[in-house]
Amino acid sequence: MSLSLALLGKIIWVLGVVAWYFIRRPFARRAKRLRVVSDQRSMRDRFGLAAAIIGLAIIPGIYVFTGFPLSADYLLSPLSVVIGAALYVAAMWIFRRTHKELGKNWSISLEIREKHELISAGPYALIRHPMYTSFLLMALGQAFLLANWFVGLAGLVGFAILFFLRVDKEEQMMLEFFGPQYRDYMNRTKRIIPYLY
Repeated sequence: MSLSLALLGKIIWVLGVVAWYFIRRPFARRAKRLRVVSDQRSMRDRFGLAAAIIGLAIIPGIYVFTGFPLSADYLLSPLSVVIGAALYVAAMWIFRRTHKELGKNWSISLEIREKHELISAGPYALIRHPMYTSFLLMALGQAFLLANWFVGLAGLVGFAILFFLRVDKEEQMMLEFFGPQYRDYMNRTKRIIPYLY
């Protein structure tokens, strides 16, 4: 594998993770100031979050900084780096827009905050869960940027576990809180891929 391409892929991945942190940080701090009126966090929810962190941060972080597991490496192409970078840029753009649209309604887990509003503007006009869309794009970007089969699959598996453990519960919580308004919103939007799913 070309050292320069492998290093470039790793640098882009690290920059993406740093961007993710700095996008989320101010929203996480602001969210702590608002009272939670409904908290539906569970061990299942925590397991999903842990799986995503392991697959999208810990496993690739270990690989980036140690090269482990070297035996799963493959040759990285320039096109792969370009695709991975584009996916990460798209992921960060959606991630930022999602946080901006949610504002005080944002929460890392299954919570309804005081004066919670149903957001249906920006990325939410087409899909109900653009935050998950950004995680999917990050996982795909990781698979293209880090030339290691195990690490690439870890991101996709981590995303899938989080998504499938949480999305139904999240939508049920929104239906209970917003009622027919959320049902109408569900009828006119897709979950994470515009016009498809």
